[in-house]
Amino acid sequence: MENGKKKFSLASAILSVICVVFVAEAAAPVAAIGNSQFFWWIVLIIAFLLPYGLITSELGTTYTGEGGLYDWVTKAFGHRWGARVSWFYWINFPLWMASLAVLCPDLLQKIFGFQLNTPIALVIELVFIWVIVLISLYPVSDSVWILNGGAVIKVFLALALGGFGVYSAITHGVANHYTLASLLPSFDLHSLSFISVIIFNLLGFEVICTFADSMENPKKQIPQSIIIGGVVIAAIYMFSAFGIGVAIPTDKLSTSSGLVDSFQVMLGTPTGWFISLIAFLFMLTLFGNMVSWSQGVNNIASYAADNGDMPKFFSKRRSSNGISWGAALMNGIVATIIVVIAPILPNQDLFWSFFSLNLVLFLLSYVPVFPAFFKLRKIDPDTPRPFRVSGGIGVLKLYTALPMIIIIISLIFTAIPLQFDKASLKEQLPITIGAIIFIIIGELIIWTKKIKK
Repeated sequence: MENGKKKFSLASAILSVICVVFVAEAAAPVAAIGNSQFFWWIVLIIAFLLPYGLITSELGTTYTGEGGLYDWVTKAFGHRWGARVSWFYWINFPLWMASLAVLCPDLLQKIFGFQLNTPIALVIELVFIWVIVLISLYPVSDSVWILNGGAVIKVFLALALGGFGVYSAITHGVANHYTLASLLPSFDLHSLSFISVIIFNLLGFEVICTFADSMENPKKQIPQSIIIGGVVIAAIYMFSAFGIGVAIPTDKLSTSSGLVDSFQVMLGTPTGWFISLIAFLFMLTLFGNMVSWSQGVNNIASYAADNGDMPKFFSKRRSSNGISWGAALMNGIVATIIVVIAPILPNQDLFWSFFSLNLVLFLLSYVPVFPAFFKLRKIDPDTPRPFRVSGGIGVLKLYTALPMIIIIISLIFTAIPLQFDKASLKEQLPITIGAIIFIIIGELIIWTKKIKK
């Protein structure tokens, strides 16, 4: 500890990566793919996680400013693309916050065993949102116990889910039988629409770069925490996915409550102290997600505003600690509007509606990052790179193209209705419309602020 300032140890950095990247609420949507999810996990760990982790390690340790991926893209392609990245990266956060807020009333009902009416549920959702906003006004090092605690709870839930899955498979059999055919990809459009969730589950390593000032040795800890955290996260996801697949048939799986439902099925009871504990711990992980992401998202939005690439209000900072209260307040306002109008929306799976829209915008913010890495190697070769991705020009081109292509393909399956039946249109058309609206808003910001290349 230097000058009384709290510092992240390597262990805290790894736990923070786990807390940021491993999101327990995404386990059920991934399990909706079916047994072929294991095939996709392995493919995406090799084809996406590996190049993404290496690229993030190099960019995060080379360009250590608080702008993160906004800085990287702006340096490579100019302010217009930087503005687009900062907008997509920020707007996904209040959408994600709203998707988690609508989970809270259901979890409280499982904890306490009674139904909540709509007004009470709305109050609970708003409390969740504004508590997160309040916490995000303080340095991340002050909330390190939330990050570490959230990581530990997530690992516990995943291991418990997988452990009960192994026991249930041995004693009662499995809900989804494992055959060679079921483990291979079916390329069913419904299943493919959830592939983007796996990619979402493998993103977020760049947030650890925003904690650099709170680390003891960031140039060493960032790549170490990304590599170690990535390996641990991949194993945790697959183990927990196995547990859900043992408990619930794929066609009956709820994307919102699938994790808790799996425990209920495997324990043979919808209630009880252990189910209440699981629901409570699951809700705590939602707070951990928001706290771990809020600082990074708000920093980038505020930094972009300082550079004229986001509305000026986002640059408003607290005089005591320099943290952006403008971005934090906008998070709360947007999330509040979303949960207030949610009851009148036709789609009843509100969690998946908001989560998938957040997913699309979040993935869009990453598309320019990979070509930015390649271009910066060409136009800025002399900047010292404490961690450098090894390989010749062909390898670097592969690392650049592969994850970018994977993201684009996954976005097509998630956001665009490729089947025109009533069910597909009801599920995907709102995502398409919502994504178009937010893309247009981002372009209007660029136009009104007269952002030049």
